[in-house]
Amino acid sequence: MTNDKDIKIGVVGGGSWGTALANLLASKGFKTDFWVYEKEVKAQIEEYRENKFFLPGFFLSDNLFPSNDLIEVVSNKNLVLIVVPSHVMRETALKIAGHISEQTIIVCASKGIENGTHLTMSGVIAETLPEVPESHFAVLSGPSFAREVAAEFPTVVTVASKNHKTAQFVQHIFATPFFRVYTNDDVTGAELGGSVKNVIAIASGIIDGLGLGSNTRAALITRGLAEIRRLGLRLGANPRTFTGLAGIGDLVLTCTGELSRNYTVGKKIGQGQTLKEILSEMRMVAEGVKTAKSVYNLSRKLGVEMPISHETYHILYDDVSPREAVYKLMTRDLRHEMDEE
Repeated sequence: MTNDKDIKIGVVGGGSWGTALANLLASKGFKTDFWVYEKEVKAQIEEYRENKFFLPGFFLSDNLFPSNDLIEVVSNKNLVLIVVPSHVMRETALKIAGHISEQTIIVCASKGIENGTHLTMSGVIAETLPEVPESHFAVLSGPSFAREVAAEFPTVVTVASKNHKTAQFVQHIFATPFFRVYTNDDVTGAELGGSVKNVIAIASGIIDGLGLGSNTRAALITRGLAEIRRLGLRLGANPRTFTGLAGIGDLVLTCTGELSRNYTVGKKIGQGQTLKEILSEMRMVAEGVKTAKSVYNLSRKLGVEMPISHETYHILYDDVSPREAVYKLMTRDLRHEMDEE
């Protein structure tokens, strides 16, 4: 496309994950314009080279240029990375519509399924940014806590695009000695794996909050993956994707890691707190809370059996007791393990 030093990048979204990825790119030497919503975050980065709200404790590259001007950040860029919470994806994309060059590569690192429409983020972007051809769109997914990427711990992810050249370009842009990037052509699978795992992670946290042990959590992760695969197959995903980084890789991380916001929400519920209490204490978004509603409604609409996801929804939105939900899951009709298509 062009020499690396001439590549212009815009990053939209100043949460922990957006900040970690923006800093990764800036640290590679790319001039990276960085849209942050809060004026305080912009001021912090300019004065202290730190995002004290969302990624405290990490020095941010001088190649990272924070801005509250969304249009300025996305205009005339070779690559725009979007990392906003899924429930504001549509609103954000509508604001930048008409300001994206036809040649710009759009990379989405947001994970979620929109309430109401049941669209993944690629579906929302296709509706709101029709000027972006499908061949110029990619999804970044995989087991990757923001703080560990910021600390340069070895991390391995996948970039999915229906266009192989686009996937390879994004792979080249993001790859570092501590951030290894594979390519994939299954956008649907990568998005579903990255989204539904947040719901299963809430369930995993609930299990640990109840003190139910390792057997229970291992079973939950395994059967949770079966649910993700089942939904993916119905929506045309490649089943192999769910054995990879965007599937089992991301699921294991989010279901077991204390840095997972979704796991943390679940654990607090298992310990007796209400969802309202938990969310009132959180600055950052736990995507699985909203995605649980989308997965529940979408799976019922499609007739896809997802009992763990459904019980998680009932715990979050219908005040079902976690122990009652576990009992219901354990006493369902007995069946063959692989009889799931």
